[in-house]
Amino acid sequence: MSITKELLLFFPSSLLALCVYFYLAGLNRKRPNLPPGCGGWPLIGETFAYLKAHPATTSGRFMEHHIKRYGKIYRSNLFGEPTIVSADVGLNRFILQNEGRLFECSYPKSIGGILGKWSMLVLVGEMHQRMRMISLNFLSSARLRAVLLPEVERQTIMAIASWKDGAIFSAQEEAKKFTFNLMAKNIMSMEPGEAETEMLRREYITFMKGVVSAPLNFPGTPYWKALKSRSCILQMIEKKMEERKGRIGAEEADDLLGWALKQSSLSKEQVMDLLLSLLFAGHETSSMALALAIFFLQACPKALQQLREEHQNIARQKRERGDDEPLIWEDYKQMSFSQCVINETLRLGNVVRFVHRKAIQDVHYAGYDIPRGWKVLPVFAAVHLDRELYAEPHQFNPWRWQGCSPGVTSNFMGYGGGPRLCAGSELAKLEIAVFLHHLVLNFEWALAEPDSAFAYPYLDFPKGLPIKVQAIA
Repeated sequence: MSITKELLLFFPSSLLALCVYFYLAGLNRKRPNLPPGCGGWPLIGETFAYLKAHPATTSGRFMEHHIKRYGKIYRSNLFGEPTIVSADVGLNRFILQNEGRLFECSYPKSIGGILGKWSMLVLVGEMHQRMRMISLNFLSSARLRAVLLPEVERQTIMAIASWKDGAIFSAQEEAKKFTFNLMAKNIMSMEPGEAETEMLRREYITFMKGVVSAPLNFPGTPYWKALKSRSCILQMIEKKMEERKGRIGAEEADDLLGWALKQSSLSKEQVMDLLLSLLFAGHETSSMALALAIFFLQACPKALQQLREEHQNIARQKRERGDDEPLIWEDYKQMSFSQCVINETLRLGNVVRFVHRKAIQDVHYAGYDIPRGWKVLPVFAAVHLDRELYAEPHQFNPWRWQGCSPGVTSNFMGYGGGPRLCAGSELAKLEIAVFLHHLVLNFEWALAEPDSAFAYPYLDFPKGLPIKVQAIA
């Protein structure tokens, strides 16, 4: 037989043998046991249904339907990627605690494009730790006591000084002004009311609209406008940096810009992205939490009365020290019921509803496999509204936090958790508690017209939470 005929006989048989081998190998290879679920439409998956607006005090029809059908851990296709969605408190805690080992932060590219590649929200690994450490040092307990508490109270008094008896205004807008002015002061020593501060605030409003919009980058879209506003904001930050060249000393340590400039290892771009990301994080979450607290308290007279009594007692102690004495740290530490109100506001309102993570290794959890490279969405809102974890979860009940068991607090993820626990969580609590102190001592309030918070998924009051205030004599 010729060599050609032998080859013709050999290859078909060898090819058949190879096919059989790979087929059997495929049968023997263990397939991942993915959670139940479906992928939805091609490319877009179930993203639009997942992001459909719903009341902030619910987890939304999409989540409710999928949990009922598939359980608290299910698979989907969201934001253009295969995704494991978790409404399970154990898995959510596992994901947060294993940041950098099994999972890492993985936000859509459009978020990084607008916040900046050096933003703390999108950074991972060592660089995130460096940026976070700068923020934590700036927001240390000593600075909270000596610098930030007096400044928070000063900004609070300035904010409510313009409120007139019987006036009607947007509580959400007032909360946003208060937190923005506070962050602008602490980040770059900018005073409220100054032309430069107002210009920055206007640019920031445009910037924020783009952060929460579809990433369509062509003229006229909110995303395109936000990129322009980002450029303007960074120019302002750069100008402030140039003004301080050659005079970095003790006075610069009183704001974050001066603090960051002391870190000589950071580039100009890194400093600018750090400041912008902290302006974003420190303003948005705190302002919505404060607006939600105002909303929930007006609908719960019993909680409002107990809160007012707590602050009246603190005010009496202030008068004993002297009428003009500011709040001191010991006063703040007495605001125990205020902290219950804050926790319950964040639990029920869910300012941060979910976070974006990605598996960086194959992970096995509760019988399910999470393949490396898959997106993972821990949904905090679904955990906070889980009736298996919280009695009557849709009721505003700050008393649930009084003498609560460790199990209750471990289920609470209002500030995230793990290595990426919110660096400004203590400042946020301080802001809200101090603002509530002066609010309940000076005003009664009620809704001027019906309104409630919705998740888009960012939180917003469609009418701006209009309230009518009555001064307390």
